[in-house]
Amino acid sequence: MEKLQNKFKHKLPIQIRFKDIDRMGHVNNANFLTYIELARVKYFEEVVRMDKKWSPEVGIILARIEIDYKAPVFLHDNISVYTRCSRIGTKSITLEWQVVRQQQEHEETVAEGIAVLVCYDYKHEKTIPVPEEHRKAIEQFENA
Repeated sequence: MEKLQNKFKHKLPIQIRFKDIDRMGHVNNANFLTYIELARVKYFEEVVRMDKKWSPEVGIILARIEIDYKAPVFLHDNISVYTRCSRIGTKSITLEWQVVRQQQEHEETVAEGIAVLVCYDYKHEKTIPVPEEHRKAIEQFENA
């Protein structure tokens, strides 16, 4: 089995909060969307350097998300989200992600899926091509 750090170069540790836990004692499935969002935003800030470029006029919107749950997560688990770009289209970017739990000497995948993001002009309410600087930054990071 290929190690995740060989497939994914971006990793974000996640702090599980008590409020994330449901009556069954595990992280409620809806909280995974927040964890994935945190990782996705951090990916764009660190890889595309969008930390100072978020704009109310032009940006990236989530068009689709898929989640496959593999195992429950509990309050004291040590989890992280791996993120990588698997496809850059004309107007969209597909990110693959995996939520993992640290298990002594290895990581266990507890959820995985994809997110499709679309570049969007909010002012004119229409999709736009992926900016060339974004494309180059992602390709450089993923192929390095």
